[in-house]
Amino acid sequence: MSDFRNDNSRKNFFKRKKNCPFSGPNAPLIDYKDIKLLSRYVTERGKIIPSRISSISTIKQRELSKAIKRARFLALMPYVSS
Repeated sequence: MSDFRNDNSRKNFFKRKKNCPFSGPNAPLIDYKDIKLLSRYVTERGKIIPSRISSISTIKQRELSKAIKRARFLALMPYVSS
């Protein structure tokens, strides 16, 4: 059964180190009024990009999602793009 599977296939996998863009000395602050920053983490359909894709830490992802939801509630950002 395992004859067709090659052992070299696992060696080619490289896991890159993810760095949170909101941690560090010159990191931008997450603010609901900064629509330009928040829109980078929302898809065209209006979904918030998950942290495993955007490489944001768990705490900062929570802050980011709260800021996006607050901006949507105050009509600074659309819920769904038309």
